[in-house]
Amino acid sequence: MQGTTQAVPNSTGSAPPKLAAPAKTADCHIHIYDARYPYSGNFVQNSTVADYRLLQKRIGVERVVIVTPRCYGTDNTVTTDAIKELGINNARGVGVLRPTVTDAELRQLNDAGIRGIRFTVGDPKTAVVSIDMIEPLAKRIAEYGWHIQLNMPCDKIVEHAAMLRRLPTPVVFDHLGHPTIEEGVRHPSHAVILGMLEARRAWVKVSGAYMNTHVGPPSYADATLVAQALVKAAPERCVWGSDWPHPSPKVPPDDAILFDLMSVWAPDAAVRNRILVTNPQSLYGFPP
Repeated sequence: MQGTTQAVPNSTGSAPPKLAAPAKTADCHIHIYDARYPYSGNFVQNSTVADYRLLQKRIGVERVVIVTPRCYGTDNTVTTDAIKELGINNARGVGVLRPTVTDAELRQLNDAGIRGIRFTVGDPKTAVVSIDMIEPLAKRIAEYGWHIQLNMPCDKIVEHAAMLRRLPTPVVFDHLGHPTIEEGVRHPSHAVILGMLEARRAWVKVSGAYMNTHVGPPSYADATLVAQALVKAAPERCVWGSDWPHPSPKVPPDDAILFDLMSVWAPDAAVRNRILVTNPQSLYGFPP
């Protein structure tokens, strides 16, 4: 699906990508920040469903996975309402929960389109959840076929590798697994991730190039080396995401450039189609 020229909030530029998105392409990592919903802490500029629809037009993507931002704590209403607005055939969600969640709440979230829970555990001062919650919650969500999504520093991936390998759920690593920019694929966490991918115990999001680079656009050459290694090792376990509205950088990246990286990270069209279309169907349960 060819994108269109379209200015989008929280995105630099307005030109469409050079790469045409295959039909049913899924953007597997975005956040909705909507001031109509109570929040605390770090709130990114309003980034609503209406705003995201403009990005869909620009990039040419049809499906989306919405990840609850930490400023909403464990209230996933902003995400489940966005899924409802976008339509559950084309939208799924990843929530944030603590072990106090009830069985009834899990059932309601599953019906609302939630398919995993995310752990952002880099800074204990701002974290909503903690590493010790991962295994107890994994046991609770396994019956729904959900996954554990990790926004975890690479040294913690190595430290807790044994626990991650024994989880009863799949594990999804955010943004290339966040290896140190200097070490990239040489960091020990990369081997942990590769082993779990090859054992079909994990997935990885080939996304967030602008967070894993010193080189920057348009090539993001250092992040590209990591992405290419992951795609080469396990193309059947990779999914792509834009990370819109880009809560990390002060100046948002150009989303067309980010999408065009897929032609470099996965130059074979069949592999690229798998990452953009088929793999999200498997991981998130989109209709084929």
